[in-house]
Amino acid sequence: MPYQSPISPGISWYETTTDDRAEYPALDGSRQTDVVIIGGGFTGLSAAVHLASAGVDVVLLEAWRFGDGASGRNGGQLGTGQRAWAEDLEGQYGFTRAKALFDLAEEAKSHLLEFAETHGIDIEYMPGQMSVVHKKRYLKQYQAHAELMASRFGYPHIHYMDFQETAERLGSARYLGGIYDKGTGHIQPMKLVVGTARAAAAAGAHLYENTKVTGIKSENGKVIVETATGRVTAAKGFIAVNAYGDNLEPISASHVMPIRSFIGATVPLGQDSPVLPGGESVDDSRFVVRYFRRTRDGRLLFGGREAYTADNPLDISTHIRRQIAEIYPGLANVEITQAWGGSVGITLPRQPFVREVMPNVISAGGYSGHGVMLSNFVGKLYAETVAGNRDRLRILEELKVPAFPGGRRLRAPLLFLALSWYALMDRI
Repeated sequence: MPYQSPISPGISWYETTTDDRAEYPALDGSRQTDVVIIGGGFTGLSAAVHLASAGVDVVLLEAWRFGDGASGRNGGQLGTGQRAWAEDLEGQYGFTRAKALFDLAEEAKSHLLEFAETHGIDIEYMPGQMSVVHKKRYLKQYQAHAELMASRFGYPHIHYMDFQETAERLGSARYLGGIYDKGTGHIQPMKLVVGTARAAAAAGAHLYENTKVTGIKSENGKVIVETATGRVTAAKGFIAVNAYGDNLEPISASHVMPIRSFIGATVPLGQDSPVLPGGESVDDSRFVVRYFRRTRDGRLLFGGREAYTADNPLDISTHIRRQIAEIYPGLANVEITQAWGGSVGITLPRQPFVREVMPNVISAGGYSGHGVMLSNFVGKLYAETVAGNRDRLRILEELKVPAFPGGRRLRAPLLFLALSWYALMDRI
């Protein structure tokens, strides 16, 4: 029987199509190391690979299994640049800083693809991504963005699509226009998780699954991490739990908020299907974004975040099928073979949260739906920091990411109200 994540509803299509998901032992006892990493998703595993490859002794602790969290259950889309558009970041930070952030993200994209090739990981990369518009008032903004990417930020791979091109590429007349990005694409994320863990173990990293961290502190120049079955003492610590940190560390918890996201996978649609004939991935202009793509075997993977009450696969399927039918009426009764959910870590400005939260301990997360590409590279940048070069990680550390309002008790209800409001505005 396929494995069921203990922290998220539904068995993902990724899990059912990943054959070599190795298991790693739980920590039993205490040990000392150079660096202790908490969290076995893209960020933590990437850091472990690069640290171990550089000769650093590293211990990584994962509360469940690698891929049980967002890294193994997401939409698989890479995107381009940061989560916020480059021109918006320029308005906040100025051109030089915005260009540095854009270039860093582009390097992250190249790094991910090169890493997979170097380590023989078949991530099922498929090129092409569309960002499509559901409201007429957004069309000029998207057209201007496409022009700015080439003229101001040196990225010539985006062009604006009118209604006709959008409809032809989507196989649907639901959207009014958008942009086409031929410089990015989408992947099977669980295969990247599994392959990165395998590469980290081969490099000499000590990987532990089913080892929940119960506490972390920094004292007397050491970082001490407690678990139910042992303790790890290290010179440095890296918290890479993103949306799954609960209250492990209060500064991270106040800046990174988990929100639920849900995905359904249909049966293969067939080569003659008009749906996404080019095999690209898609995201739309809603604040509560919908995202979808075709897989290598022709399925439609469709995700959204409006099903706040969904807590089992049947509920998820109902909500997702309704959203699919809005775009593709011919798929109103399509069979959904897998449906699953998970948590996305967001920040208030939709910019990554990277900060030293206690002496010798850095925390990273809050990729806000842009983590497939960025999180892997942040792990690499952390390894650079341990090696003595913090310059590139500092570009992210210096982002202006405030805490969510309301404190621990009120921030979740306030966020729910805000998301509900924006979901309503998306429909008007």
